[in-house]
Amino acid sequence: MVCMGNICRSPMAEGVFRQMVQDASLSGKIEVDSAGTSAYHVGEKAHAGTLRVLSRLGIAYEGRSRQIERDDLDRFDYVLAMDRENLSYIRRASAGSTAEIGLFLSYARAAGLVGIDEVPDPYYDNTHDQVYELVRRGCQALLDYIRSERGF
Repeated sequence: MVCMGNICRSPMAEGVFRQMVQDASLSGKIEVDSAGTSAYHVGEKAHAGTLRVLSRLGIAYEGRSRQIERDDLDRFDYVLAMDRENLSYIRRASAGSTAEIGLFLSYARAAGLVGIDEVPDPYYDNTHDQVYELVRRGCQALLDYIRSERGF
């Protein structure tokens, strides 16, 4: 999961998806991580709003912000951006990549769970609760897609 600073959207998606993977007993088959396209917040904890949402859900999150690296594009099967701006950044760096690169919400949109394909950034307006609803739907659709594709 990739957003700009790796402190709001992508760590929320990482935490929620990791919990869904664990609940589905697929932790040994699916690795989950997140990163940012910028280095603004490298080493910082997730945004307080993201941590509040995850805590309320009983999801422990200890991750620290990191910037996406070229190796991520080969290490992971899916590299999913929260919006088109970050998707563009990833695609510019993806020559020769083996990853499926796209928008995080594309699976949820294809499944009819959402009517948009970008996750808005809650950094400035503290809309973390609304963003969580999109993230939850996106994570569920992604998990369903992976299970179908991989036969899990």
